[in-house]
Amino acid sequence: MPNAPLWRGALYRGPCAAHMAKAMTKTPAAPLIPPSPAEDDYLAAVAAAGPQPEIEGDDPFALFAQWLEAAKAKEINDPNAMCLSTVDAEGLPDARMVLLKGLDERGFVFYTNRQSAKGRELDAHPRAALTFHWKSLRRSVRVRGEVETVSEAEADAYFATRARSAQIGAWASLQSQPLEARLALETRIAREGARFGLGAVPRPPHWIGYRVVPSSLEFWRDRAFRLHERLVFRRQGPGWRTERLYP
Repeated sequence: MPNAPLWRGALYRGPCAAHMAKAMTKTPAAPLIPPSPAEDDYLAAVAAAGPQPEIEGDDPFALFAQWLEAAKAKEINDPNAMCLSTVDAEGLPDARMVLLKGLDERGFVFYTNRQSAKGRELDAHPRAALTFHWKSLRRSVRVRGEVETVSEAEADAYFATRARSAQIGAWASLQSQPLEARLALETRIAREGARFGLGAVPRPPHWIGYRVVPSSLEFWRDRAFRLHERLVFRRQGPGWRTERLYP
């Protein structure tokens, strides 16, 4: 039968019915973006958490210290990690994760290469915002304020506590500059290691500390149905005034 269609009889080579049925009933992939919790999910979370007192306090640094201690006990790693936000020469926001390395009534301290992108941005526009987010606690703290450099003595004291390899890395890395290959960085590390030998590694003059002096701090805590709790401390003269915000 020269005119027989190819789909008839033994000439047919399409998928069998079983394969077609399996393809049609294939489980769809989970969505990339998690869906919002359902009503029952919220109710279960509320029942599990139990009653929670409102966020209270008159000293934002003491309250922050309490929350950080709780995060140290719960977070998998780096409870002192924070998102540092700055602006560049065009006013475009820039953000990256850094580590909090100092805290007192003066403010929040971190260290970096002054020649890095964040160092250049802070020198040009000495204002910044910090965000701490502790997923295990469902808490967050936002800090905004002016930025100042820490003293040379403070920077020297902290640098001395770093591991020797990290100290050498501070000399070797041309932070934020283009890197042609990983080998180039490793070569610079080897060169700086040989230069210092077994002697002490001093702090590089471009490796400094910055202090964010807060004008405001917002403490945020998760609540069911997106009705989160927000308490803000705003600097007022030598002290602070507080206010609660709608979620």
